[in-house]
Amino acid sequence: MRLLPALAFGTLMLPLAAQANEPHSYAQPDQVVVTHLDLNLKVDFPHRQLDGQATLTLDWKNPKATTLVLDTRDLKIASIEAVDAKGKTRALTYVLAPADKQLGSKLTIQTPKRPHEVRIAYVTSPDASGLQWLPPAQTADKKQPFMFSQSESIHARSWVPLQDSPAIRFTWDAHVTAPKNLRVLMSAPNNPQHPLDGTFDFKQTHPVPSYLLAIAAGDIDVKETGPRSAVYAEPSVVGKAAHEFEDTEKMIATAEKLYGPYRWGRYDILVLPPSFPYGGMENPNMTFATPTVLVGDKSLVSLVAHELAHSWSGNLVTAASWRDIWLNEGITTYVQGRITEALYGKRQADEETLLSIHALQKSIGSMSANSQRLAPQPRDISADDSLSDVAYDKGSWFMRTLEQKFGRKDFDTYLKSYFNHFAWHSITTEQMLAFLKPNLIDKYPGKMRWAEVKDWVYGTGIPKDAPIPDSPRFDAIDKERTAFLAGTLPATKLDAKSWNTQEWMYFLDRLPDAPPLAKMQQLDAAWHLTGTPNAEIGMRWYSHAIAAGDKAAWPAAAEHMTRIGRLYLTMPLYAAFAKTPDGLAYAEQVYAKAKAGYHPLTQQAVEALFAKAKAKQSGAK
Repeated sequence: MRLLPALAFGTLMLPLAAQANEPHSYAQPDQVVVTHLDLNLKVDFPHRQLDGQATLTLDWKNPKATTLVLDTRDLKIASIEAVDAKGKTRALTYVLAPADKQLGSKLTIQTPKRPHEVRIAYVTSPDASGLQWLPPAQTADKKQPFMFSQSESIHARSWVPLQDSPAIRFTWDAHVTAPKNLRVLMSAPNNPQHPLDGTFDFKQTHPVPSYLLAIAAGDIDVKETGPRSAVYAEPSVVGKAAHEFEDTEKMIATAEKLYGPYRWGRYDILVLPPSFPYGGMENPNMTFATPTVLVGDKSLVSLVAHELAHSWSGNLVTAASWRDIWLNEGITTYVQGRITEALYGKRQADEETLLSIHALQKSIGSMSANSQRLAPQPRDISADDSLSDVAYDKGSWFMRTLEQKFGRKDFDTYLKSYFNHFAWHSITTEQMLAFLKPNLIDKYPGKMRWAEVKDWVYGTGIPKDAPIPDSPRFDAIDKERTAFLAGTLPATKLDAKSWNTQEWMYFLDRLPDAPPLAKMQQLDAAWHLTGTPNAEIGMRWYSHAIAAGDKAAWPAAAEHMTRIGRLYLTMPLYAAFAKTPDGLAYAEQVYAKAKAGYHPLTQQAVEALFAKAKAKQSGAK
């Protein structure tokens, strides 16, 4: 079909018709676009809700439009009114549609006079998918309640009525009230010296998509780690976190040398309670991070490098839809590796790359053909499912391939120009490719065929010539693992005293899916893996111990599952238990105790896994 004229900023900007074709949003940006959001929020811990008022500034694209369509999920709407240029208001009629399981409820507001602003008063649900409310008992210090958001992918609509699509960027400000002595933080510049007086004001002057809206409130202390960085966490955690993340300023400076200035002002990190469902979330100015990376030796701080890298790929240049999310995650994972290499050496960067490569090689074959593509057919994949290993690991592998083909110097120059060209905009895969072809592929002819590029982006699987780094340490571990499994090398003779976290991960990752019980018992006796405080090692160890039938490890696995709500570190254990009837029954007991401390996204994932396991076991009978 013929597209509508493109937005400003050259010929490569996103057409309005493409914005309107986002399958995960009800918004109609070809009719009207939100350009600014003014929030007034009250944090209500007793009722587990935000009392909100959202004022949306509108840019009407169609002079004949008569409705404003927004995304919501489980919001209770109190009133909606138009606001004219003089501040006068008048009530608007609206219809809140029945809820769709994936998309929430379409909010259609009648706006016959196309007002400059629309103001919505509302209350969130205690079960909002994008918010978690923790009682004091579920926090580290067990003194005060804690609340935090997780808006990616399409959960911002559960705490703000808006156009919840990554294609739509807006500036925002917020006034938030909360109980005194608690700190409120948002995804905007935060003041480490702000008094805990119950009133907080925020201003995000850069246009951002809705999934980067974030809020947290609780007993939060702060330690500065540099002239433009600080770590926030509960008082008992903040010192450990500040030590672990003391290289943050070096990371910022390293990224700036590669890809240009950091454009957001401050870069702070909030370490959340362990129920946070992800490793990290790249909220502008305030990365939300899991405490599971606080192992004391900085071996897992690549997570911070990843979230910081999003300040260029993702937050500065954003995927226009969840189908294009590899533009965020794949490029970011590549940049993460470059930061890690510069600060901690090529060995650690290569080991982390190999871990992701092997994980992708193991998982991609079980995916549908469409899910194996960097740019899949969008309607076949949900917004949350778009955030898969393919987006992260195949995407970064493609970036490393480009680096190898064109050389690091020329590829760095290209990538820096890409960030500058598309800064503060949301783009599609096709727009990225339209920039890539003249500025890299055609500029240096003979180094990579266009057919190879299309195979990476639109093809299934992994191209046969995909480059894989060498790791002598991993090669040596392969030999030791083989000898151990063959019985020619006792567990006590493994050269594991010198292994770092990544090397232990690699050793465990490549054990058989169901290793012999005796071998697991020998390994545990020699290296005391049951009870490890390192969650990355623990997840891998318990998964294999459960698969081997080692019931002695079950209580420690249950403690890990109860303490940690991060999906990546918890779901493999539930999956391992769910493979047998006894294991499934035990996992259900663990979940009954752990559920209250899990984020809604983790709850949904566990319950879906249980349903699938029960159906499979029932069918087997």
